[in-house]
Amino acid sequence: MKKLISIIFISYFVSFSNLFADEINRNTDLTFYTGNFDITDEVGDDEATLFGVEHKNSDLFRNTFLGKFSPITGGFITDSGAAYLYTGIQGQYKLGPMNILPSFAPGYYEKGDGKDMGSVLEFKSEIKIGFDIFENSNFGYTYSHISNNDWGDTNPGVDNQSITFSKKF
Repeated sequence: MKKLISIIFISYFVSFSNLFADEINRNTDLTFYTGNFDITDEVGDDEATLFGVEHKNSDLFRNTFLGKFSPITGGFITDSGAAYLYTGIQGQYKLGPMNILPSFAPGYYEKGDGKDMGSVLEFKSEIKIGFDIFENSNFGYTYSHISNNDWGDTNPGVDNQSITFSKKF
């Protein structure tokens, strides 16, 4: 199952990047992140390391009376074989060199040998705080919560934290 999830995860991003190669070369913000999955697990048996990537297209940003919003697409895998693929919306609020980026994204969760979340449909709420380090680069920290809103058999939920690096192309 781990191999299947890895193949799907890699295929998804390879095909996505090939379909939008022109846009990625000019209008893309890619974020790479790594951190801890299920940091609030009191027993400690479901904690794992996660690795992920997220995509935003700057042409799709929209200014609204609530702020600047854009669609996001991404996913992560854990070292215990769990995978989460998502797409949603992210706000952007800039305070000088600091960026505050709240987001919400429903997605597909596959537990692998990791935590049973009770459903394949899970929802991720996240807050990211990033700092501009160069003209087109950002370094940040994220805290997210993933749960299924009690739509699954169980709803244990997980809290995650990650360090991020974003680059605009």
